[in-house]
Amino acid sequence: MNDQPGIAIPNLLYTYAMRFDDGDFDGAAALFDKGCVLAGGHRIEGREGITAMWAGWVKTYDGKPRTRHITTNPIIALDPDGKGASCQSQWTVIQAAPGFALQLVASGRYADRFARDAEGWHFETREYLQTDLVGDWSAHTLQPLG
Repeated sequence: MNDQPGIAIPNLLYTYAMRFDDGDFDGAAALFDKGCVLAGGHRIEGREGITAMWAGWVKTYDGKPRTRHITTNPIIALDPDGKGASCQSQWTVIQAAPGFALQLVASGRYADRFARDAEGWHFETREYLQTDLVGDWSAHTLQPLG
């Protein structure tokens, strides 16, 4: 990935969404090999643990959630030393599942921390901050949102 934070960090945000929407939970979890996910007050580390968390949350149809995670409004703040950054962004999930019309599922916010090492930029943490708006989530999640 490009080493410039203005490109590398948004690319990490969008790569996460693309892999997740493709049903590649392991590939999305790999983005956190040097970090963790914070969800509901829990710290989840390791590819296996993160993948298991998502598999317990998300319904799939032939291996895919049939969603599009749209990440918007990233506000990126580079640390003074240039070796880290924070980012707050918003997410919106749309879905077209069997028997359901294309619809908005939910919208909320992420708080991310990034770090840069010899290999480039990577996720340090992703915190699922909150779910702001909830539609019909019944075809998307295995448990309630919000």
